[in-house]
Amino acid sequence: MPNSSTPSDYEELIRVIHDRYDDMSKSYQRIAVYLTQNPNDVAVLSVNAIAQRCGVHASNFVRFAQALGYDGFKALQSLFQKRLSTAAPGFEARLRALESELGARQDSSERGFLHDLVVRDIASLQNLLVEISEADLQKAVVMLEKAEIIYLVGQLRSSPVADLLRYVLTMLGKRCVLLDPSGGLATHMAKTIRSSDLLFAISFRFYATEVVNIVDDVAQRKIPIIAISDSTLSPLAKAANILLAVPEHEYTFSRSLAAPMCLAQALTVALAARLQRNSINPRIPTVTEQ
Repeated sequence: MPNSSTPSDYEELIRVIHDRYDDMSKSYQRIAVYLTQNPNDVAVLSVNAIAQRCGVHASNFVRFAQALGYDGFKALQSLFQKRLSTAAPGFEARLRALESELGARQDSSERGFLHDLVVRDIASLQNLLVEISEADLQKAVVMLEKAEIIYLVGQLRSSPVADLLRYVLTMLGKRCVLLDPSGGLATHMAKTIRSSDLLFAISFRFYATEVVNIVDDVAQRKIPIIAISDSTLSPLAKAANILLAVPEHEYTFSRSLAAPMCLAQALTVALAARLQRNSINPRIPTVTEQ
């Protein structure tokens, strides 16, 4: 039987996983990320199927559960099953529903790849409505509005999101600075951020080292941080005042930026509504307007 310190419900389990994550082994961290990003699948799949999707041996899942005080994985899994009775459909369920509606990919043709990406993007976009809370969105927009200067940092796959934010925020009249890695000055530029400013960081697995280091340094100086990342266990999570997590369910070449881009646009449209005092039809000016 679980001891008195063993998490007794899903919410408590997730808190414990977050508290212990930094001290876990690499394989346990991988399990922790999978559990937190795919709770519905964890509730219904066998431990062997979960392990195959996670890329970790099933015995590691059993030991992970035992390390948290459970007799085995089934006892831990029961918390996910209780949660599922009231939860919204997860990514995989949305994906299956869309494949049923739009048809599954039939071949490896160019159009087949397009079809596959479109279906996955729709599922990811729908998932935003479940994963992103109204309270976090509202707080993030207030922080953006109050910031004197918004510093943006995103490298590798994340750089297009940072570029989009720079463009739209500039057109809204907000002062913003892109911490561009070219020239090797991003870290040094970040040292000029003041307490009246804000850092907006974007990073996904595999996390750019410089971005993580900048976020940690800025957090130590008590400067407000908004982050978009792929997990509540992301290296950005503890440092960010607001973390907007957009789970990625496959780490492949075809990982799309549709959901993060949509989230970034939603933030800027909501900011435009506040700045223009127009919640009905806020506008983002363009450089070609006269």
